[in-house]
Amino acid sequence: MQNLEPLRIFIRVAEMGSFTRAANSLGMQKGRASTAVRRLEQDVGVRLLHRTTRSVQLTEDGRAFHARARRLLAEVDDLRSMFVGDHLALRGRLRVDLPTELARTTIVPALPEFMAAHPELELELSSTDRQVDLVQEGFDCVLRIGPIGDETLVARPVGRLRMVNAASPAYLARFGVPRSLEDLRVQGHRTIHYSGTLGAKPYGWEHPDGEGGGYTTLALPGALHVNSVQTYEAAGLAGLGLIQAPLSGIRRHLESGALVEILPDFRPEPLDVHLVVAHRNNLSRRVRAFMEWIEQVLTPHLV
Repeated sequence: MQNLEPLRIFIRVAEMGSFTRAANSLGMQKGRASTAVRRLEQDVGVRLLHRTTRSVQLTEDGRAFHARARRLLAEVDDLRSMFVGDHLALRGRLRVDLPTELARTTIVPALPEFMAAHPELELELSSTDRQVDLVQEGFDCVLRIGPIGDETLVARPVGRLRMVNAASPAYLARFGVPRSLEDLRVQGHRTIHYSGTLGAKPYGWEHPDGEGGGYTTLALPGALHVNSVQTYEAAGLAGLGLIQAPLSGIRRHLESGALVEILPDFRPEPLDVHLVVAHRNNLSRRVRAFMEWIEQVLTPHLV
């Protein structure tokens, strides 16, 4: 099975469209990756990749070979784990991406237990609030909050993240504590606008729609627009406006009194949480183990 390494390298190069990026994601030198693919082409007798100075693309033969190779490696992973129990150590490299705040407040604090249980596993952990490209950036698995955004990906629902409305005591001392949605207007409340791209239209203040049973938004003024979850939270702590955030992320601030929950009967809609992989047949034993562990960690924070 050691001779399958050239197949793994070829698949990563083909999907990332770059020898450099593929080699980096596999923890090897670019020259080694290039040599492995070149020898693979010699073995099968056809050119699998078109190489230019700017890109790497599959040939017609390469596309057919790539599909078969991916299925083969998935079968090999299944064979390797067919007769082993949970006691067998996980080995190899696992590359995942997590939302920044959820990683910082919830997942990373629990990570020592997972790493201690699997000391031979090498984990590459990316943390960002943008939607990474699983294939082009070589991720085995990502955790996504909100819309998936790509129907070609395989998404496994985890649950829904509980949301709350909050503000700092200093802010509430200036504007008053709202008891109703009407108070938000009457008392002149301001919100901190968050969006992934500065200049984009603000999402608005989300609240339940009493008649339709769904959710709607209320336009509230706000002088501050941010595109970072950490900055959004910091602005709320600084008393710059109202915020709507996952309870898991700001629980410690609510418990310490640095933030106060407001309008508990008008909480925003819980956010969908999914574990996402690029291919259903890409679930190696280590990916499955990590996904199961993530679900256990997040369960107390979900509705």
